[in-house]
Amino acid sequence: MKHILITGSTDGIGKLLALRLAKEGHYIAIHGRSESKLTLTLKEIKEQANTDNVIGFLADFSDLNDVKKMASEVILKMPKIDVLVNNAGVLISNGKSTTTDIRLLVNYFAPYVLTNGLLANLKASDAPRIVNLSSAAQSTVNIQALEGKTSLGANEAYAQSKLALTMWSFYLAVQEPSITVVAVNPGSLLNTKMAKEAYGQHWSPADKGVDILYDLSMTDLAKTGKYFDNDKGTYASAHSDAYDTNKIEKLIEVTISNLV
Repeated sequence: MKHILITGSTDGIGKLLALRLAKEGHYIAIHGRSESKLTLTLKEIKEQANTDNVIGFLADFSDLNDVKKMASEVILKMPKIDVLVNNAGVLISNGKSTTTDIRLLVNYFAPYVLTNGLLANLKASDAPRIVNLSSAAQSTVNIQALEGKTSLGANEAYAQSKLALTMWSFYLAVQEPSITVVAVNPGSLLNTKMAKEAYGQHWSPADKGVDILYDLSMTDLAKTGKYFDNDKGTYASAHSDAYDTNKIEKLIEVTISNLV
């Protein structure tokens, strides 16, 4: 039995992955930002998987204080984490206005804060693994936008947040050699709520994303410090900035200063 935490798992591929893993008998922690939806999803997964080994965490990832609070709760309730799947993400949002773009907060800063808060719990595992949900959409990070000094359009902010997450994934893989850290584009325009809200269409079934997340979480497919592109069905090159050590160092430096 593995202990697995999946963020953004009250719908979409996160929920489907949680259900699949729960049915296999693993200890699953799901996360959502709506209390009613989290409660309902917990009930559904427990009933469908016929297990009580499912717990839930409530946090709004656009509020980093909420993320820190969740990390504190996870530390207590999950002393060991074998797999952390940073799946929570947002493209179109009606969320509250903040100085930093909500996509940068939810898609990059939140997983950064959560993961760094849980490193000790991950290291309690014999073979810890982090799977970060990137995207085929990756665009050079505007440092001023990261600092909340300039605004971006939704698609541009999303693409920048996903490149930032990928750059940090590569950095973390070097900093924490005992942890397998892999970034993945689960597939473009999967049949999920996020794709429907943003584009009103989808190209591939949600199962395509669930399958690759399962394989990277549970099999020897995962390679640390790499980017898996599920549109191509193989490991591939991410945006060139993800291999630029100067840009990565600047990203981490600004990230840390923003969180102080």
